Amino acid sequence: MNRESFAAGERLVSPAYVRQGCEARRSHEHLIRLLLEKGKCPEDGWDESTLELFLHELAIMDSNNFLGNCGVGEREGRVASALVARRHYRFIHGIGRSGDISAVQPKAAGSSLLNKITNSLVLDIIKLAGVHTVTNCFVVPMATGMSLTLCFLTLRHKRPKAKYIIWPRIDQKSCFKSMITAGFEPVVIENVLEGDELRTDLKAVEAKVQELGPDYVLCVHSTTSCFAPRVPDRLEELAVICANYGIPHIVNNAYGVQSSKCMHLIQQGARVGRIDAFVQSLDKNFMVPVGGAIIAGFNDSFIQEISKMYPGRASASPTLDVLITLLSLGSNGYKKLLKERKEMFSYLSNQLKKLSEAYNERVLHTPHNPISLAMTLKTLDKHYDKAVTQLGSMLFTRQVSGARVVPLGSLQTVSGYTFRGFMSHTNNYPCAYLNAASAIGMKTQDVDLFIKRLDKCLKTVGKEQNKESDVSGVDNYDKTEDVDIEEMALKIDNVLLGTCQDSS
Repeated sequence: MNRESFAAGERLVSPAYVRQGCEARRSHEHLIRLLLEKGKCPEDGWDESTLELFLHELAIMDSNNFLGNCGVGEREGRVASALVARRHYRFIHGIGRSGDISAVQPKAAGSSLLNKITNSLVLDIIKLAGVHTVTNCFVVPMATGMSLTLCFLTLRHKRPKAKYIIWPRIDQKSCFKSMITAGFEPVVIENVLEGDELRTDLKAVEAKVQELGPDYVLCVHSTTSCFAPRVPDRLEELAVICANYGIPHIVNNAYGVQSSKCMHLIQQGARVGRIDAFVQSLDKNFMVPVGGAIIAGFNDSFIQEISKMYPGRASASPTLDVLITLLSLGSNGYKKLLKERKEMFSYLSNQLKKLSEAYNERVLHTPHNPISLAMTLKTLDKHYDKAVTQLGSMLFTRQVSGARVVPLGSLQTVSGYTFRGFMSHTNNYPCAYLNAASAIGMKTQDVDLFIKRLDKCLKTVGKEQNKESDVSGVDNYDKTEDVDIEEMALKIDNVLLGTCQDSS
């Protein structure tokens, strides 16, 4: 309702009451105006009524919601299901145009404004999280792996001779496949063991650059957030190597926005050397559904080149999800979540140490990893061959998600490349171990329940070890029936474990 509508309403209801309602609406509109003027995340989160008013105002700016619209084209925002239309707040046209995912659509002014505002808010949050000198970013409706591929394809036009991507090893399939999908050959740099930690082999990286020739290297593809005992790459040193040899540097910052240490590494790397772009997941950092990522960087023109490389229009769903989330939280709400995550990391570390000591194990010393922890499983691995994988499947069937058990010596082939010791980020890590991470949104009760269930599973596996020892010491014991039952249970557990590992 505008001023004329309120004035007309005064003929029907007491002017004093109407003016009061008008002032209430103005308070909502004031928040919206500040957002549009400043382009920054509000300090305090909005209530749902303000959010829905804002989204409705934007949606009616799109042509598919015009009262007298007559569409005669092939893409006119027609939706068969009213439920689908409501699910998307009637933003049907998506974002971008065929030549640029960040471009404005003439018949979707509201969706275009939605996209611009979201990118502006996300940029503000990245600065708040620690990368203060970032100049540009955009939300892309693809998860981290495909977003990395988009970065590599953009670099292809700038470096026509390049065939290789230098990649310090991290055992995660999507980042590896991102290089294969882009049509490049990954050059795997094995990590070096320093204490318990797996760290970047800088000498091997530089030697490989010299061996291949800088012109034939598309980029260095480094990683921040990762599973312990691997730790974030030495970004500052890698950035210096890239600057010295004139090689681009793309950083996989998948769930690093929630970590001040990961963001500091990116900021420092850009300050002392070269970082061209860094990519982060929306779902892992902002607690929204899977399907989106943020591509950010320090060179405005290069980030624009990446956005123009995206073919066609794009779904607005990830953009809408993160906009609603950030406006609901406000910058203070997001900072509170970051603070709570750090506290949960300390709490998880302490609880896991106590439990590990009770079973003659220990938490690996990985001070450079600010998100993930690892607990040794030497006792299990020593006494019972399948105990480690059995523990993983037991946790999964007991509704513990996210924890990973990493046995010794497993082989995995990914896109034709075979990795020894897959999931451990190295060929021969000294021991089997279990991973747990403190990610944004984790609560104390999550940690307590995890520790309780892990304790029960460790006791159960321990009893199985004792049974095996007892049985092996008894002569003339008919074990056929027990073995069959046990093998069947293990097969079920291993199938479930395999499904869990594949999804990671």
